[in-house]
Amino acid sequence: MARIVAIANQKGGVAKTTTTHTLGVALARRGRRVLLVDLDPQACLSFSAGIDPDSLELSVHDVLIGRNKLREVFVAVVDTTLVPSTIDLAATEQHLVTRTGRDFALRDALAEVDDDFDDILLDCAPSLGVLTVNALTAANEVLVPLQCEALSHRGVAQLLDTIAEVRRYTNPALFVRGVIATMYDARTRHSREVLDDVKMRFGLAVLDPPVPKSVRFAEAPSRGLTILDHAPGSPGARAYEAIADALLSEL
Repeated sequence: MARIVAIANQKGGVAKTTTTHTLGVALARRGRRVLLVDLDPQACLSFSAGIDPDSLELSVHDVLIGRNKLREVFVAVVDTTLVPSTIDLAATEQHLVTRTGRDFALRDALAEVDDDFDDILLDCAPSLGVLTVNALTAANEVLVPLQCEALSHRGVAQLLDTIAEVRRYTNPALFVRGVIATMYDARTRHSREVLDDVKMRFGLAVLDPPVPKSVRFAEAPSRGLTILDHAPGSPGARAYEAIADALLSEL
């Protein structure tokens, strides 16, 4: 049975996609069979993996509305398998709103391929709508990428409220694995204070090490790469490698 991890934070620009893609490749290079699922209509994960969303005939949208099976939309990308997104996903929520069992659409689709993968990483949209609830309902665990700045607190509180609702109604076993500090600047006291406050205020674990700010992260997607290939050995690459090792050490 696959370990299904939702990478979630409704605040945009906190490196959800970077975290999903980089951890997925890192886990695959440690011998894991990895499936990446792009649940954002902006299709940033698909683009980052070297796929042109505008050229795709099928995407996760077709799966969630019941038109296609998950395997029919698989795309092979570097070291992993991708379920891509397109702008069509923007209409998926409206379709699901009128559907019985709408919160279970993704879970049911993943059940058909569960034995084919060791890790399934879900890149959530920057919202707390039906798509994110689908991801939280399907997942075993949640990782929360957190940009170390003041407004992040509000986003974490809202996400935890949604997780509490999901536990109550659709997924009682959902576990918040912890926070990944992204775009971290160790030179500033503010970054350290934000992390300390998140630990104390919400009782969340913070996975070490923090992922430092680097222009390398912005450069990699245009090449269809993660930082592991674009800048191997860089502090950002080493941070994600260590986080992947930590996730594997728990298995």
